[in-house]
Amino acid sequence: MKRSLTGIQTTGVPHLGNYLGAIRPALEHASEFESFYFMADYHSLNSIKDAGQRLESMYQIAATWLACGLNPEKTHFYRQSDVPQIFELATILAAFMPKGLLNRAHSYKDKVAKNLEAGRPADDDVNVGLFTYPVLMAADILLFHPHIVPVGKDQKQHVEMCAEVARVINNTYGNELLTIPKAKFSKQMQVLGLDGRKMSKSYGNTIPLFSPSKKLRKLVMKIKTNSQTVDEPKDPENCSVFALYEHFSTPEQQADLAQKYRAGGMGWGEAKQILFEVIEREVADKRKIYDEIIGDKAYLDKVLADGAERVRPLAQRNLDILRKAMGFAS
Repeated sequence: MKRSLTGIQTTGVPHLGNYLGAIRPALEHASEFESFYFMADYHSLNSIKDAGQRLESMYQIAATWLACGLNPEKTHFYRQSDVPQIFELATILAAFMPKGLLNRAHSYKDKVAKNLEAGRPADDDVNVGLFTYPVLMAADILLFHPHIVPVGKDQKQHVEMCAEVARVINNTYGNELLTIPKAKFSKQMQVLGLDGRKMSKSYGNTIPLFSPSKKLRKLVMKIKTNSQTVDEPKDPENCSVFALYEHFSTPEQQADLAQKYRAGGMGWGEAKQILFEVIEREVADKRKIYDEIIGDKAYLDKVLADGAERVRPLAQRNLDILRKAMGFAS
């Protein structure tokens, strides 16, 4: 059975964009792949220094994945920080990853560009963890030999860098020591936020996935629309409300609502109410499970600890094979 591996950043509260763009598509792979899902808590250290904030975010995100249907008994679900073999492999990979390649990493280049635009030194507030982010990400992936890595398109370059360093090591030691991974992109359309831009924490335009029902409706009603009156026909192809509706509805439902848009006689309040109802229908049961799980931190700790205990022997076995090939073990 082929393997799939997904890393989950432990930063912030999960929102609808995370659910549609990452969680729902990644969980769909569980039926056809041996699936690995891990909490990338060491990656979060680059941006979050507060211990309590990081831990709470980790619990929220772990509970979200479980509430959305991740089965920890049929998949591998663990904390990155509980698998020390990842960090030894990162040290090995650092000796094969060209610095010039890291210089071109989008995460680093974007930070440098923002600094220069603001008149600051290029590397202002750039830590080594941010610069070497692709190295640690490559170790996360290569240690478990996955065939596909479901990611957003913004992570395409990092997966390509991971594949490149794997090829270098395989060529150096004349053996297929590492599996060359391929990025797997979701077919989902871009998820728009409250202001019509891509839903993102950095824009402050998100709708938290498990907002209480009343708050969820209130947020949906805040989605930006134009000033067309009730009687005027509306264009579903150029509407944030309809764009979000498409993620939660069937083609038949979409066709019916599009017809109502074009016919006139429907105000934005009604369109938003229809959107709220389809979102609520999908998340209500999951919210109930989430609310139960998030209150049981001992359960979450046990699930993640059990997952790490299951993957560590595999991690050590794969690392030992690599160490032996490189002359570090007899």
